[in-house]
Amino acid sequence: MRHFRCVIAVAMLLCLPGLGDAEVTRWEIAKREPYAGGKLIGERGPCERWTGVVHFALNPNLAANGQIVDLPLAPKNGEGKVEFWADFELLLPVDRSRLNGAVFYEVNNRGGKTAPRIIDGEADDFLLRQGFAVLWSGWIAEVHPGGKFMMSAPVAMQDGQPIRGIVRNELVVERPMPKMSISHRAGLGSYRPSKQGLATATLSMRERQADQRQSVPRERFKLQVSEVTADGRTGQLPLVELEVEGGLKPGWIYEVVYEAEGPIVQGVGLAGIRDLVACLKYDTTERNPLRTEGGKPLFDRALAFGTSQSGRCLRQFLYEGFNADEQGRRVFDGVMPHVAGGGLGSFNHRFASPTRTNGQHEEHTFPADYFPFTYGDEKDPLSGREDGILRRCRALGVVPKVMHTQSSSEYWHRSGSLVHTDPLGERDANEPREVRYYTFGGTQHGPGSGLPAAKGSGQLPSNPADYRPLVRALVVALDAWVKDGKEPPPSMIPRIADKTLVGWKEKESGWPGIPGVSYPQVIHQPSLLDRGPDWESRRIATIEPPQVKESYVVRVPACEPDGNELGTLNLPAISVPVATYTSWNMRDASVGAAGELLGLQGGYIPFARSKSDREKAGDPRPALLERYRDFADYRTQYMAAAQKLVAQRYLLAEDLPRLAALCEKQRGLFEEK
Repeated sequence: MRHFRCVIAVAMLLCLPGLGDAEVTRWEIAKREPYAGGKLIGERGPCERWTGVVHFALNPNLAANGQIVDLPLAPKNGEGKVEFWADFELLLPVDRSRLNGAVFYEVNNRGGKTAPRIIDGEADDFLLRQGFAVLWSGWIAEVHPGGKFMMSAPVAMQDGQPIRGIVRNELVVERPMPKMSISHRAGLGSYRPSKQGLATATLSMRERQADQRQSVPRERFKLQVSEVTADGRTGQLPLVELEVEGGLKPGWIYEVVYEAEGPIVQGVGLAGIRDLVACLKYDTTERNPLRTEGGKPLFDRALAFGTSQSGRCLRQFLYEGFNADEQGRRVFDGVMPHVAGGGLGSFNHRFASPTRTNGQHEEHTFPADYFPFTYGDEKDPLSGREDGILRRCRALGVVPKVMHTQSSSEYWHRSGSLVHTDPLGERDANEPREVRYYTFGGTQHGPGSGLPAAKGSGQLPSNPADYRPLVRALVVALDAWVKDGKEPPPSMIPRIADKTLVGWKEKESGWPGIPGVSYPQVIHQPSLLDRGPDWESRRIATIEPPQVKESYVVRVPACEPDGNELGTLNLPAISVPVATYTSWNMRDASVGAAGELLGLQGGYIPFARSKSDREKAGDPRPALLERYRDFADYRTQYMAAAQKLVAQRYLLAEDLPRLAALCEKQRGLFEEK
């Protein structure tokens, strides 16, 4: 797809003759402006923001690009290269001498940033204050225009004709709706149905994942295809909407299967991340816009961060060997996949859909949670394969330092235990020397505000625990590990060996049985899936939906008598609690499929204030005033727990005032109403 951006007068084109061997061929810097109105960012001073487009060309004959599915079938330029482009944004100090020497690349999540919320939070431009240059770029072709990072990728062709194949889409709505995008999320496109595909598309519906599919007659539903244009651009994939006679029911799973045409060569998105960062880190020519006057690159190391889907992208990036650039040099020196659970993703196969995930209720059998799960090698007893996330990086000599961070919700929703156990959950896996694992106990997938919220779509109010201070401290520790070889804090995860990682059913978990609270009867547990004979060798699915075979085995953190979790890295709010913070929540009847897991959500169950209050409710958990003499006693214990985390390097001293302010807001819980 041609790029339409109207480049303003300040545009800078960095283009050299003889670019035949270049991976990044041109930076098109459309705008260069003061960041945040030119305010001073700590000792880094004023910073600036660059935005624009970066252009790439890949040689499909290079071994470094051989893992990109369908790349040989993409259109080529006169030099036999495959071209594509991606949006980028870069933040950095105006005074380059104030950089710390590292580029911090965040893999965007479905076209949007997460680091400003997950890492910066209320810490006021934390990453810039640390001296990082902060970089984002487009890597997903499904993203529609309109304020998101886009990538324009090549389309695979066979003998000059569009390739066709079977695709599946699944959607769930939270309220009655007449129609909905089959992409399941706003701002995303879906593969274009062929003429035959529109005529023969099938639709099924079921209330729960385990229910039998109910076929919907073809005359009772429509697929509507339209183009999406914004900011002078048109989305590479169209908007495809499903309209069902009588409307879509809340909570029900609608599954659409049809013949599509024009598969995106989505794997170039991973190569684009590789080549963009490698350019900044290694290129001494004018293709690199960030060099010293002597031509030396400004960066001697690179860190990568990704949240959820983009954390899974980083795991795939490592697994497929993209951490070696085309010259075999290491791209990322430190990698932090955050809340990725045990997943990889739909990132590099024919008709790939990288925005899909896996959950207990929704999108359960898309190609996201599949072997290998661990960073070190393990044997898969279901398929007979032996593999590991870091196997190819180790063979290429480009293993980075890895910090795998996750909320405890990942154990329920995202196969989190499989990251550090064998595939059948019988033993703890070996921990590679370059890897550390940190599970934030009593938290959900996304951080809360620290204060309880009103009940939403779940049985319980959402889990309010705010784990962002832990993430910030670990970012600092990761950079010190990479830069200075300083060992990071020890891994903190529940383990089978010490019985803090256990079976998920109520009798195994240690759940205390709290009146009025139903314990889950389901969990997300991935299976070995058959997608057809061409899947393993060519990454082409011919069976949709896939055939489900045997399941892998997941485990969860054990509960102590309050229902809070053992063996995890706990915030003061969890280790000195005023409530039970669950890593699960279940769908309320108002959003349909009651009792299924509410995707990626945890819960909050406050303690009674006094002994008489809890006895009246039949609550087995000690009340606040049985635990603490008064609020002052609670505050003393809370801040002591925070200070201990600082001493252990799981928390930064600069975050203590934030935690103290949060603690103070709990004062009302101790007052008689």
